[in-house]
Amino acid sequence: MKIGILKTSLKQIVSMAVIVASLGYFVDIYDLVLFGVVRMTSLKSLGFSGPSLLSKGVFLLNMQMTGMLIGGLFWGILGDKKGRVAVLFGSIFLYSTANIANAFVHTIPFYAFWRLVAGIGLAGELGAGITLVAESLSKETRGYATTIVATVGVSGAVVAGLVAEFFSWRMNFFLGGLLGFLLLALRLSVKESGLFENAQSNQTIKRGEFLRFFTKKDLFFRYVRCILIGLPLWFVIGILVMFSPELSRVAHVTGPIEAGKAIMWGYAGLVVGDCMSGVLSQITRSRKKILLLFLALLSLGVILYVFARGCSPFAYYCLIVYLGIASGYWALFATVAAEQFGTNMRATASITIPNFVRGGVVPMTLLFQWLAQRTSLVHAALYVGIGVICLAGISMLLMEDTYGKDLQFYD
Repeated sequence: MKIGILKTSLKQIVSMAVIVASLGYFVDIYDLVLFGVVRMTSLKSLGFSGPSLLSKGVFLLNMQMTGMLIGGLFWGILGDKKGRVAVLFGSIFLYSTANIANAFVHTIPFYAFWRLVAGIGLAGELGAGITLVAESLSKETRGYATTIVATVGVSGAVVAGLVAEFFSWRMNFFLGGLLGFLLLALRLSVKESGLFENAQSNQTIKRGEFLRFFTKKDLFFRYVRCILIGLPLWFVIGILVMFSPELSRVAHVTGPIEAGKAIMWGYAGLVVGDCMSGVLSQITRSRKKILLLFLALLSLGVILYVFARGCSPFAYYCLIVYLGIASGYWALFATVAAEQFGTNMRATASITIPNFVRGGVVPMTLLFQWLAQRTSLVHAALYVGIGVICLAGISMLLMEDTYGKDLQFYD
């Protein structure tokens, strides 16, 4: 009897929905971090140097993240009105097109435009995939399945870093777009979730109404708490890792730190952390306890990183790996976001929340720059980090633990 149950569970966990969502998120992350990997080389090839590398880099990153905010709203509403699979098709088509176009840019305006379009496309992948998987599997197995999706997906950043070692930045963008188009064919075999189809057949249920998050008190606080929980993840990636070349010089690291390698090692840590956090939440039967554990580990990592002085490049990259592991609760965060809301609002929440978190890079980097002008890069990073970690900790303490929650309900 137990063997039969185990076989059924394994069949669910490695279902086509899980495989396609995992590969889709892999391509999504490959394309998402690609700009960070090739930021320095691409801007240098376009004729920029010195301080303009940082300012133009922040501008292009913010354009991408702004696109993700716009896309998050569009794909989120579409996901609850037209279905999770429709978002998976549309989003990957858009960001694949944008990344191929990025391979042929020669000016900052066009570079920025296509990063904006890519951001809009990238916004739909994770939330739609996690929602589809969470709704397609049993409450006992969905935690393992979403962990697989996130772990496989995050490894796309490691591949992006490795590929950048062998190909030009233009070829990297082209390959990212090509991978996306190849994945479209595989997605033809994916079916819509039964929970969504049931909600769609009930004409009395309102679906995908984004403004409801701001008109119902309970929905609003659930929504804001989920966003705040995710901010430390993108503080690490968007500031500490993305601008590690600049921060390492202030820290007097004994050799140069390359942005591409830093991102690769940071995401390598994220792969390990995502796997650990997802599995631990299943073993302990608690999302909340593991989120708090990883936030504590991350707090220690931020302190060690910003106060590191005179270390070797190897030691600095090791700190980045640790930061990646400690901030590796993205799978858990995405799962919690899906579990917090009813079927009629789940895609809207699951897609918009990660993108508001990613979009949080914009105010965080602007605050980081503003503080850096008044203190130092190191202290600016520390102050921003303390702020987002405190907000995340309070939100985690106040949130509902959703392990094993039945997802067949409406808000």
